[in-house]
Amino acid sequence: MNEKNELPNGWVCSTVGDLCQIAVGFAFKSDEFVGDGIRLLRGENIEPGALRWNDTRYWPLEKAGLYQHLLISEGDIILAMDRPVVSAGLKLARASASDVPCLLVQRVARIRPKADLCWSFLFWAMQSSDFVRHLLKGQTGTQLPHINTKSISAFEMHLAPPNEQRRIVAKIEELFSDLDAGEAALKRAKANLKRYRAAVLKAAVEGKLTEEWRTTHPAKEPASTLLDRILKERRQKWETDQLAKFAAAGKQPPKNWREKYVEPTPPDTTGLPELPVGWCWVSVDQLGDIQLGRQRSPKNRSDKFPTKYIRAANLTESGLNLTDVLDMEFQPSELEAYRLHPGDVLLSEASGSPDQVGKPVVWNGEIDTCCFQNTVIRLRPMGIPSEYPLTVFKHYYSSKFFARVAAGVGINHLSAGKFSALPFPLAPLAEQKLIVLEVEERLSSISVAEQQLESNLLRASRLRQSILKQAFAGKLVRQDPMDESASVLLERLRASRSAHDGNGNAATPARTRNRRAKSKQPEGTDE
Repeated sequence: MNEKNELPNGWVCSTVGDLCQIAVGFAFKSDEFVGDGIRLLRGENIEPGALRWNDTRYWPLEKAGLYQHLLISEGDIILAMDRPVVSAGLKLARASASDVPCLLVQRVARIRPKADLCWSFLFWAMQSSDFVRHLLKGQTGTQLPHINTKSISAFEMHLAPPNEQRRIVAKIEELFSDLDAGEAALKRAKANLKRYRAAVLKAAVEGKLTEEWRTTHPAKEPASTLLDRILKERRQKWETDQLAKFAAAGKQPPKNWREKYVEPTPPDTTGLPELPVGWCWVSVDQLGDIQLGRQRSPKNRSDKFPTKYIRAANLTESGLNLTDVLDMEFQPSELEAYRLHPGDVLLSEASGSPDQVGKPVVWNGEIDTCCFQNTVIRLRPMGIPSEYPLTVFKHYYSSKFFARVAAGVGINHLSAGKFSALPFPLAPLAEQKLIVLEVEERLSSISVAEQQLESNLLRASRLRQSILKQAFAGKLVRQDPMDESASVLLERLRASRSAHDGNGNAATPARTRNRRAKSKQPEGTDE
């Protein structure tokens, strides 16, 4: 904030604690929740700018009388105290008529402006980047960042004269209304691009993307013949590897050693759609070598042979993210099994959310001597370009097919076994290459358009903050020397014990801990 001597005429410097009453909710016991009653306002219900009731908990209505002091009124400002700042913004919202009645839960703050204060003026002040930075500075904890009421109360803000507050709010809402409309259009465009991306991938793996091309380019080698070559190559590689192991051990291979080879299992084609002429269904297992990475454990901490490795966190929807690559101990004897080769297809194997399982990327040798963890599945395809299975797996990911396969309780696992058995639409080799080119061209255009939309959304966000900065510097609307000074208002607020309830009525102040001890009634905790 600016220094006091830089404030416009009639303005004063104040704090949220001077202007509001702040209460924190009560730790309601989950074993007393009911199927219907009065709603409990939890941190999970707070999103930037709005309260959401998709996941609602209820408290018995007959017990609500004990918690009158924790009731939310229309106009109250609600702030999540656990992890208050998320990627979408500050988890701060104003309670509307449709949100009440409800009760405040522990680790959620109710900020109730005092009478005579324009609540919208305060609400917009708390939307500013200054307030967010203030909260982040006072935040504690790493696993679960948390703020307390002292930090909220201490935020220093500029208070305008009452009439000017109302002019400022009207102008902010006018400008933000236009920005809202523009942002909504940008977000609709983003959603359309996402649907278009999914449609491109679906058309690619169903053969519709190259349907016209096939009419003039009949396959010289159908996929079934290509599969025979891949299976033959797989067996030859296995035999070569086995002979090398026997030689390294100084042993002669036994007479029946070739009989130990296990042919990959074909897919179950029951219920699968018909593929274009020249295509065939195969199992992922038939395409090449599939393996899970090595588990990270205390015994594998880096010591003599620290080696970079890829984990699920390095695989994103946009490709590889190598900004945080960790080390783990890999013995030289383990490198043959776990070292990544250019062309390897990597997929995230597990996640707390099934929608995040199966994110695919292609490894292009970005790091010399790099291995992978068991949260990653590696497919080393044979006889086909890696970009074609990447295209198929992108479709499986975006269509939630991987999510349905991996769905479980707790951590969702795709697993090497499930992945190996999945059906895979194999196209003739020449058509695979064309599909890859067509998809790359379309997805590249989509990515460029998405980047432009993101830039415009970021520009809109910065414009919002610019408007707020001007507003609370007294530069957004005209000033009237006849307005009552904010210092007069501030003195009146400090002398007042009432609080604005959103409708211009006085509300009962939040009780203190001392009063709770005297009354023996449950209270909120002011952390």
